[in-house]
Amino acid sequence: MKQLFLLFTLGVAAIAATAQTNFPYTITLESRQITGLPGLHSHAFAQTDHYWLFFGGRKDGIHARQPFNAFPTAQANAHLYVIDHVADTTWQVALGSLPASMQEQLSATNFNFYQEGPYLLLTGGYGFSVTANQYTTYPFLLRIHVPVLLQAVLVNQPILGAFEQLQDSAFAVTGGQLGKIGEMYYLVGGHKFVGRYNPMGPSNGPGFVQQYTNQIRKFELSAPGTTLAMLNYQVQTDPIHLHRRDYNLVPQIFPDGTPGYTLSSGVFQHTIDLPYLYPVDIKATGIFPQTQFLQKLSHYHSAKTALYDSASNTMHSLFYGGLAQYYYDGELLVQDNNVPFVKTISRVTREANGQLTEFVQPEQMPVLVGASAEFIPNLSVPHYANETFKLQAFVNDTTLLGHIVGGIVSPVLNAFTNNNTGVTSASTQVYAVKLVREPQSTGVKVASKATEKTFDFALHPNPTKSAVAVNFELSELLSVHYLLSNAAGAVLEKGRFQDMEIGENEIKFDLKPHKGNPFLWLTLVFDHKHFVTHKVLLLP
Repeated sequence: MKQLFLLFTLGVAAIAATAQTNFPYTITLESRQITGLPGLHSHAFAQTDHYWLFFGGRKDGIHARQPFNAFPTAQANAHLYVIDHVADTTWQVALGSLPASMQEQLSATNFNFYQEGPYLLLTGGYGFSVTANQYTTYPFLLRIHVPVLLQAVLVNQPILGAFEQLQDSAFAVTGGQLGKIGEMYYLVGGHKFVGRYNPMGPSNGPGFVQQYTNQIRKFELSAPGTTLAMLNYQVQTDPIHLHRRDYNLVPQIFPDGTPGYTLSSGVFQHTIDLPYLYPVDIKATGIFPQTQFLQKLSHYHSAKTALYDSASNTMHSLFYGGLAQYYYDGELLVQDNNVPFVKTISRVTREANGQLTEFVQPEQMPVLVGASAEFIPNLSVPHYANETFKLQAFVNDTTLLGHIVGGIVSPVLNAFTNNNTGVTSASTQVYAVKLVREPQSTGVKVASKATEKTFDFALHPNPTKSAVAVNFELSELLSVHYLLSNAAGAVLEKGRFQDMEIGENEIKFDLKPHKGNPFLWLTLVFDHKHFVTHKVLLLP
């Protein structure tokens, strides 16, 4: 049964006043259709000059709950689309001239991709492989020379010369994201899925194998013009904070001036099918979970925009529609654990002191759209190498930031939960996103701040030879789950504490079954939201 929770928001007028100085802009969306462009979602894109190129993805809506109806091959995008978005012209290109491994991967959904200059890198993706006669996650990386491919399409010449492909099991990831910091590419999170989707689990009906990577896979590539090869492969594993897929990876300029990314939300938690609410910052020096902050208004892959103001050392991340566990109904913040489609346009701002605050913008998406959409940035606007816009360099009152293309559109909030996926579709609309310099007087509300609630626990004795007591205090009754993990990145135990009480609680753990692990990490999850981790030293 659907559960709704209503939370009252307070002090809206004061909040709006604060937001004016923080972000003195409004956001406008202008809708248009491009002749010949089909509805797409979960696709990859590249751009050069005034052309967009689209690869893979789906032409239907959100996938059905029944295995035999989920991800039908007839609705996979088995073509390359080239769009002249200025002249309103579309080319649809068949992939039949490519080798089977390239054809199959380019017809997949939920790739990990990154464009660097003239090259698009595309890894993984999920789809039906005729070669393997099963649904699978592809173990390939494609390096695509975008100008060469575009020219071949425009003059109706063979396209194979624009593609290079490399096979490695490290690339078998779907639902992750690909970025770059320094010379290293970062393949972040995601999972490997082999078999047909089944909501009843991997052992029922047509079974499947699902493995979250729990990793950031870092690598370099050989230079263009040489044989494509992966170099300097490294792995960072974290089964607690990197156990995510279908999230947003938002480029950032951090307060110290270094570039990186924020891994925003994503699904699903180890102990419940709900999204993570806290973000994880990713830098060249490591990952930094921001567990003290809960992002409530955007929880799934969607279009997003990154803007940094060097004058105030302030970073803004914008999220457009999609799926979220919370949304505003007027002045009420509604919590819906079915994670519905939403119209919300939200903003997460990082101040110079690192403080994170989430705002709901007064502007909304025109319909329930945005999940698995892509934002194509306008690269004629000043930006950093990671495509974060230089907000302080905007000289006009109105700036075209870019375009939202595709995504899933739904006429109802909970089409998936209510087994009504047939009413959803892939959006054919293109939305031009403009930033207008003017103060906002009404409608901006704070949805979440980092200081709203804190949780912690204590361990004793620590170090220990066999057992440890866990102590924590609750001011109200709520769920407390636990995850015990080791240095190898494996989750050794997970579960839920029973018979919690308001006030002091103590739980004892027997650690003898885990001898041989000198270090263990115990994570408590309070109310499915607040993650707290402490290290345990297990003596021999």
